[in-house]
Amino acid sequence: MPIVNILVTREGTSPGAERTTREQKAAVYKGIADLLFTVMGKPHEDTTVVFHEHEIDDFGQGGLPLSDYREQRARDRQMDIADSTGRRNGGEEIVVPAVCSVK
Repeated sequence: MPIVNILVTREGTSPGAERTTREQKAAVYKGIADLLFTVMGKPHEDTTVVFHEHEIDDFGQGGLPLSDYREQRARDRQMDIADSTGRRNGGEEIVVPAVCSVK
């Protein structure tokens, strides 16, 4: 009897949604049961799926609360884009002030 645990953050999947809907969970349950049947021959009625939703900061990644980690990654990606093109996503040119010290 397969038991599959799904852990997700409680953030909804569309703008304004605060959590996964009942319909979305039902689609996940069916998809997992179908997958286990196709790959392992496990009958649908033998498959149990447990869906756990948690607040975003119940998870940590990279030594940070998940919300902080995501913000950091977004900033890093923005800088990577700016570094490779010399422009930000909006197209404005990046001006980096020169910093030097004289002793």
